[in-house]
Amino acid sequence: MKYNLSDICDYVKDKIDVAVLDDATYISTENMMPNKGGITRASSLPAVAQTQSFSAGDVLVSNIRPYFKKIWFAEYDGGCSNDVLVFRAKDGVSKPFLYYVLADDTFFDYSMATSKGTKMPRGDKDAIMKYEVPDFTYEKQDKIAGILGVLDRKIQLNTEINNNLAA
Repeated sequence: MKYNLSDICDYVKDKIDVAVLDDATYISTENMMPNKGGITRASSLPAVAQTQSFSAGDVLVSNIRPYFKKIWFAEYDGGCSNDVLVFRAKDGVSKPFLYYVLADDTFFDYSMATSKGTKMPRGDKDAIMKYEVPDFTYEKQDKIAGILGVLDRKIQLNTEINNNLAA
């Protein structure tokens, strides 16, 4: 059986004061790295009083040009641009599992197929929540996320070793 994404998570719509953010706690599409590369420090903060907030364990996905595959599993609380979608797992759903569901290339392909616009396509928020996800128990979600997490850490370590050797 399959669920819609809306059955396992919600969009976060909470706000945070920009005054409490800095270049390490503000995320925009500019400091999200393509191809699931995580984030870097922001070059600037927005010139508004409040922006969208996120919490540790949320999944942030750039909604502009989904083909860039910009995604990050939040490791701390902060604020982000309105061009970043913030997904929060519902009770009974593994947060890391939600990240891996959204990090799958199939999700980005779906987001592009249902996006609006041609020059700078944006994911359709309603269509995104209709994305089909597998129905797994929490235990199975946790196990899948655990295995994928180990593989991601190994890839990250190998990348760091390669970068060190290249330097």
